[in-house]
Amino acid sequence: MRKRSHRSRAVLALVAAAVVGVAGCDAVGGDSAAPSERAEPSPKPSPLWDRSPRSVAAVGDSITRGFDACDVLSDCPEASWATGASPEVDSLAVRLLGRTGAAERSWNYAVTGARMADLPGQVDRAVRRKPQLVTVMVGANDACRATPSAMTPVSEFRADFEDSMRTLRKALPKTQVFVASVPNLKRLWSEGRASPMGKQVWKLGICPSMLGDADALDSTATLRRNTVQKRVEDYNKVLAEVCAEDKRCRSDGGAVYDYRFGTAQLSRWDYFHPSVNGQARLAEIAYRTVTAKRP
Repeated sequence: MRKRSHRSRAVLALVAAAVVGVAGCDAVGGDSAAPSERAEPSPKPSPLWDRSPRSVAAVGDSITRGFDACDVLSDCPEASWATGASPEVDSLAVRLLGRTGAAERSWNYAVTGARMADLPGQVDRAVRRKPQLVTVMVGANDACRATPSAMTPVSEFRADFEDSMRTLRKALPKTQVFVASVPNLKRLWSEGRASPMGKQVWKLGICPSMLGDADALDSTATLRRNTVQKRVEDYNKVLAEVCAEDKRCRSDGGAVYDYRFGTAQLSRWDYFHPSVNGQARLAEIAYRTVTAKRP
């Protein structure tokens, strides 16, 4: 009895070893570790930048309000590059959210004539909506003053933008920010001065530091325009630097400044603000930046 029992236990042990060996090969194969020994994959960290935000709030100046895009000397928010509903523009909000989503979850707090000093107040209103993306386009009016000496100092421009970002971050730590550069005002002067009507409208007070005495080409006028242009470049440097300090902020890398606006992209009433076509180009730039893959 003892011998038979011993043989039975030996056979059972061999069968069990064979079963375990086959199961091991089938499950993990070759020299791979058994399932119990395999390391669990680490969960992927949430990306800092969501390329599909679900709501958009816009802050800024007349460009974001669609000023002179549809009618003379008036806002046209439906043509806004940021939040407008116009199918000809195909705004950033429409591209990201669809038409229904844009109508329900996008808001335009920009104000015609606004300067950087006005941005903290606009941001304070925008954060109440808890948007997932805030767009910023401001600075042209800081350069477009009665004279170059009246332009916003760069230090104040920086301080107000930093204040705006602090207001946003305090209320919404994870909201993303898209920052557009200030357009090339000297190029707008160069393109628009060919229009007699445009120059008449300029005399009403549109960007006098750059557009005043539009046909003057003497050294004084040239120095004035170059001074304004340098200030715009300084503003754009500030916008890029402050944005770079925030991990959830993307600037356009100077794309709006570099865009070669022609007469088709300029308002047919003032030859300075973007036309509907120009607003569509701004929407394209913003959409490319917001949805771009970044390492």
